[in-house]
Amino acid sequence: MPHMRRLPPLTAIEAFVHVARLGSIKAAADELALSSPALSRRVQALERFIGKPLFERRHQALRLNAEGDRLLTRIAPALDTMSDAVEEMTSGIDLLRMRLGILPLFAEQQLLHRLPDLRRQHPELHLDIDTAGHWLPRLGDGLDAAIILAESIESTLYSRRLDRNRIHAIAARSMAEGEGRITDPKQLAGVTALVHRDMPESFVHWRRAAGCADVEPAAIDHFDSGALMLEAAAQGLGVAFMLEAHFRDARDDRIVPLFDLSVESDYSYWFVCRPRALTQRPVKLFHDWLLKSFNAIE
Repeated sequence: MPHMRRLPPLTAIEAFVHVARLGSIKAAADELALSSPALSRRVQALERFIGKPLFERRHQALRLNAEGDRLLTRIAPALDTMSDAVEEMTSGIDLLRMRLGILPLFAEQQLLHRLPDLRRQHPELHLDIDTAGHWLPRLGDGLDAAIILAESIESTLYSRRLDRNRIHAIAARSMAEGEGRITDPKQLAGVTALVHRDMPESFVHWRRAAGCADVEPAAIDHFDSGALMLEAAAQGLGVAFMLEAHFRDARDDRIVPLFDLSVESDYSYWFVCRPRALTQRPVKLFHDWLLKSFNAIE
């Protein structure tokens, strides 16, 4: 009988992969519901097992060294295969399940009202919705696919652009009407700009196109929730620089676009997955339905 080679604990391998993909002990610990010290101990246990360091440690950030990069490249496909096998065994023969990462505002405005059509066409397909963020590093490791907001997608991933859009300056109706209303982009020097973390350059792009590149707002406040950005704008906390679809689909009488000006956006919504994920039936069914439903852009 052949001798079975000893392996490090699977928990240590899992910790290594999460830290490698997220680049942060804290982010990986949050993802795995562990404390940072506990996660660090798991990574150190793997390094002791292998007998060499796998990361360059720089302050709070960790970066794979050459050995760590080689290890990740070799074990990541094996982990994906294990994940697929467990999913296949637990999901049942008659039920197909897909794990989808998605921004809450896109889910609310663009996806959920379309899902009854998906259910009619493929009643066996069910979605687990994940709005926790850090989607790209988790593809194949907790997520099957994601719909994200970005300028472009790295070439190692499969991606399809779902839309093109324009950026508007969106504010409370009181800012656009009555005394003290804002009628000139130069008046933005006295207000707070509200910007989404996934569209960090949206205000800069809009300001340049408006011909007021030198105007500095009182402050720039960042949000990771589009819904909260819209509510902040409605409450008069600042001017939100958001996509036209965000304003249109909000259907909120409290907010209006400022100025007769919109700017072509470099940001789009994309469907993203690892190329091998398209060989999985749930992902392929959802992908084909999504592209048809959104008339996806080539």
